[in-house]
Amino acid sequence: MILLPAQVTPDLIAKAQARAPQLFAVPWHVSALRGLTAAVVVLYLLWAIAGLGLTWERFLLGFSKLGDVLRLMVPPSDGGFWADFVEGLSETLAMAFIGTFAAALIAVPLGFIGAKTVVANPLIHFFIRRFFDVFRATPALIWALIFITAVGLGPMAGVLALILSDFAALSKLYAEAIENADKRPVEGVVSSGAGGLLALRFGVLPQVLPIMLSQALYFFESNVRSAAIFGIVGAGGIGFHLNERIRLTQWDQAAFIILMFLVTVFIIDQMSYRIRRSLIAG
Repeated sequence: MILLPAQVTPDLIAKAQARAPQLFAVPWHVSALRGLTAAVVVLYLLWAIAGLGLTWERFLLGFSKLGDVLRLMVPPSDGGFWADFVEGLSETLAMAFIGTFAAALIAVPLGFIGAKTVVANPLIHFFIRRFFDVFRATPALIWALIFITAVGLGPMAGVLALILSDFAALSKLYAEAIENADKRPVEGVVSSGAGGLLALRFGVLPQVLPIMLSQALYFFESNVRSAAIFGIVGAGGIGFHLNERIRLTQWDQAAFIILMFLVTVFIIDQMSYRIRRSLIAG
């Protein structure tokens, strides 16, 4: 007799365990492996805490100093530099937009090349994916430091850093979206006599384009935050002004910049969320 999932009750399970306990027993090697894994995780955690010098004394001292800083931030003040702060914020938004837009454009053809359903050769697919991994493995901040050395201080270094850190990640996401696309529209286009490029254009692209736009918008949200960090290392934008105020201990102006940035990010997140939801729904 075959029991459906809804018919399997706790009483039936208990009776089965009593009748054949060996079928429900965990093998000794599985139990040993679980215990060894738990022990390794705990030992590594303790080693990491000791190696990093994470102590309650430092934790409490840090919170005490943080409280002093927060008191100096109240009330926030622009110090008469609100126009400079707005200009810096606009630079940050421009860096994020240009970097994301360029990375998304580069990622579209690379996404098609990296998709198994488009380029079936396993060797080419392997090298394309490893090419993506090389750029994805390097943090955006590292790229920013490299380009600051190459092109000098300013927003250009931030834009180039965002492009190189984003195009590979977007390419991988686009390739996965293309691989998961429904094959029936492609077959319909091909059956009408269209070639490979037309099949991709009219059979695949309409399916994945909303997903691509949604992912690009999500990266734009993240890049607004990244561009602010770039300013701290010399790539311009609002991060430059924030770094200067922190260095000069002008905490009231630093608080004003942080609040202005948080409001801007909140507005962008809400707008992007609504646009992404409409794209996916459509």
